[in-house]
Amino acid sequence: MATVSGQTDTRHFRTLFISDVHLGSKAAKTDFLLDFLRTHEADTIFLVGDIVDGWRLKRSWYWPQDCNDVVQKLLRKARKGTRIVYIPGNHDEFLRGFPGTHFGGIEVAERMIHETADGKKYLVLHGDEFDVVVRNARLLAYLGDWAYDTAIAINFLLAGFRRRLGMPYWSFSSWAKQQVKQAVNFIGEFQRVVADEARRNEVDGVICGHIHHAIMEDIDGIHYINTGDWVESCTAIAEHPDGRFELINWGHLVGAAKPAKQLAMVPVPLALASIKPESDEDIRAA
Repeated sequence: MATVSGQTDTRHFRTLFISDVHLGSKAAKTDFLLDFLRTHEADTIFLVGDIVDGWRLKRSWYWPQDCNDVVQKLLRKARKGTRIVYIPGNHDEFLRGFPGTHFGGIEVAERMIHETADGKKYLVLHGDEFDVVVRNARLLAYLGDWAYDTAIAINFLLAGFRRRLGMPYWSFSSWAKQQVKQAVNFIGEFQRVVADEARRNEVDGVICGHIHHAIMEDIDGIHYINTGDWVESCTAIAEHPDGRFELINWGHLVGAAKPAKQLAMVPVPLALASIKPESDEDIRAA
């Protein structure tokens, strides 16, 4: 099957970590993610929050067929034996009331300790609880979300222009964040606070999302990993069979994106509407 990136060989990892897809947002790069999921397999997949964008869906309903396709692809992987753990974020916080519940084979957890193949322990969480704006000023957070939408809209216009010129994908919103001193300071402070939480939990590292800034680095002895997003950078974190981590930048690997296509709208998210929580008895019988 032809893919956006042209890659046809499937890579298999011990664990994949994906966050901040924002299904239900027009900015979600579902075609990039579907392409990635077709060519990457793992024993375990962690969905590290903001997979579904409940905030935007409340404001205006948007659920094209590609959103269903992503959900169905994940459910299909779960049916074939992949363990999938969904750790809700602030945009899909409606799932935080269901810890321990299974939806179509996808397990919901507030946070989790992941042990790598080489015996190291990592705290896995979305990270919004350490964002002072989200935690203490919800109205301000919504206003910031609106400003971010504007930056993403600029992304969309620039991406179309660059495609016509045969130029690779480039994110204006990601670039802008790196130029604003306050944003840079916020990212650094967020990373430090999350690393402190990992230290309190007596683990070797932490894997999170939330701030759409993919990176792997050492912070005072804590291995800090951020999965990035599938709105701007299209990144994921992969754990190899030996416990080694790799940051995969699918946006860069794709290069020049394929032309945007018209997306057929569907009235309801069929895949989500058809899923109901499973009891442990149901799971054992499956």
